[in-house]
Amino acid sequence: MELFPSAKKDEYRSYLSEEEVKDINWRYGAPPNYDIVNKLFEEGRTKIWPAGSLGEKVQNLVKTWEMEMFHKISPEDYKTIDPKKYLFSLNGRRALTLEEKQKLAGGYNSLLQTSLPEKFRCYNPAEETVDSAHRAFTTAFPRGFALEVLQVYSGPPVIVYKFRHWGFMEGPFKGHAPTGEMVELYGMSIFEIDENSKVVKVEFFYDRGELLGNLVKGASNDGSTIEAASSSCPFLIKTG
Repeated sequence: MELFPSAKKDEYRSYLSEEEVKDINWRYGAPPNYDIVNKLFEEGRTKIWPAGSLGEKVQNLVKTWEMEMFHKISPEDYKTIDPKKYLFSLNGRRALTLEEKQKLAGGYNSLLQTSLPEKFRCYNPAEETVDSAHRAFTTAFPRGFALEVLQVYSGPPVIVYKFRHWGFMEGPFKGHAPTGEMVELYGMSIFEIDENSKVVKVEFFYDRGELLGNLVKGASNDGSTIEAASSSCPFLIKTG
């Protein structure tokens, strides 16, 4: 099963060639440029997959899927998924259709869903828009949040893999000062592929607190520190 075509402008993502980016409704007016985060990826990755291997193909598929989810507005522009059949689930929650996922206001909010009471939310998806969420994380990670696939346990049609995200908190986040530290997130994911090589279901499993806890370590605008904040944010109790 061919996961995606090989012709691409970006070394790690498909559908970004000069011809393929034309006539696309891009969320921020133009196709994304991944030069900076690709450099971060190449400098910090712990796994280099052989060219043409299943691991390389899965890694590029996931990066391409992520690009489309964050940067393309119109479902008809998606190449990696079947918009009519697509389902998304986080940590075993009820699977959402593409329309339901879009109502959560973008990729960040769907990936950071929580059942915590609102007073305990260091980041509250219910209060964020697509643009405010984008600003929050791109400000905190000016060099991006790199992704690598560490292990592939099964190939298509049901792809199961382990991943690592990482970046350096070199900008503020939600009123908390940058720490300059590396922030890492490990997790597992399942991508289901149909007979047309389109993704029809995505499941992610990870602890959002491993990300958010490390983003609110720095002093806040009111002068408080992680010790003061830990009483209101349960993630901070187990970080540091």
